[in-house]
Amino acid sequence: MMSLGKLLFYVHFGLVFHVVICFKDTVEVPRFEDSLNNLTVSLGREAVFTCVVNDLGSYRVAWLRVDTQTILTIATHVITKNHRIAVNHSDRRVWFLHIHDVRQSDRGWYMCQLNTDPMKSQTAYLDVVVPPDILDYPTSSDQVAREGANVTLRCAAHGVPTPTVVWRREAGDLLPTTNFSDTQNTSVSGAVLHLVKVSRLHMGPYLCIASNGVPPSVSKRVMLVVHFPPIMTIQNQLVGAKEGDMVHLDCHSEAFPRSINYWTINDQIISQSDKKFEITAIERGYEVDMRLKIKKVGRSTFGTYSCISKNSLGDTDGTIKLYSLSGKFEEMQYNEVSDFDETPDVSELEALKRSFSAHVSFGSARTPLMLLVALYAIVAL
Repeated sequence: MMSLGKLLFYVHFGLVFHVVICFKDTVEVPRFEDSLNNLTVSLGREAVFTCVVNDLGSYRVAWLRVDTQTILTIATHVITKNHRIAVNHSDRRVWFLHIHDVRQSDRGWYMCQLNTDPMKSQTAYLDVVVPPDILDYPTSSDQVAREGANVTLRCAAHGVPTPTVVWRREAGDLLPTTNFSDTQNTSVSGAVLHLVKVSRLHMGPYLCIASNGVPPSVSKRVMLVVHFPPIMTIQNQLVGAKEGDMVHLDCHSEAFPRSINYWTINDQIISQSDKKFEITAIERGYEVDMRLKIKKVGRSTFGTYSCISKNSLGDTDGTIKLYSLSGKFEEMQYNEVSDFDETPDVSELEALKRSFSAHVSFGSARTPLMLLVALYAIVAL
């Protein structure tokens, strides 16, 4: 038989053990309310991890860098010597880890840890993205080429993630190439743009545009200059006018480098100071519209005009014939009596007499009376 004392001892021990077990069950153990979210942050911005803990009690929260096994913070104290790290909390429930001025080296796994037994933790990944940037050295600078040559334009860009590169004409014009990346033929994807047998149509600014989904996208402007000798286009090579009319003569020149342009009349250069003419030129890139205005057409302005263009690669010209619409220009040029001498000389009278003698028959009754009177008047002189 068990003694009464031993029985009382076992009863007392059982009661104490029960009380301890019940007390332990009533103590709250910290727990995470939400998972730790991954972050994607642009270079130079701030990353903020948020760790929510319920019933923290006397336990502590620590932040760690997993891949380097570095303790960053414990409770409200920053342990690491990285001055860009900071920690704060809201009512000891919501804990924040701040990483200022994020760098690419900050990319990796981070842990929010509780010093329970066993230890509780949750992790998240910080991804650092880098906006695109175009590298100056490997990227083409402005290009100069002769017409008919092949040209290659290159664009080197870096960033995280790796950027995509698209080539466009600055003005939005169609790209003169067969390798298009869109249905409108206005862009070409890829770091390299090949232009085969370039012509003056290829000339102008091109844009290399790099983007990777991280704003902002960046671009670089590359100017392509195509050199070619002058060519001349004339719409009307034969122009008629009457004396006293005002006339415009037009030529269209294309050349690069820019050409020297001028006019001639009957192989004589027309001066800008010549008051009979007005010379204008309208330039549009490599194109020039040449215009010669003849203020008042006269005998001295009829003839052959030339519009001439010259540059370092060659020269060309075009001709325009200005003729009289009256049909009397030749007669006026050779037979008209001088305005300064109203009296015919002896040689002119003799020529007139011979002309009438050769064509008039004195014995014919059909000889017009007017011719006879005129002849007698000349003889009387």
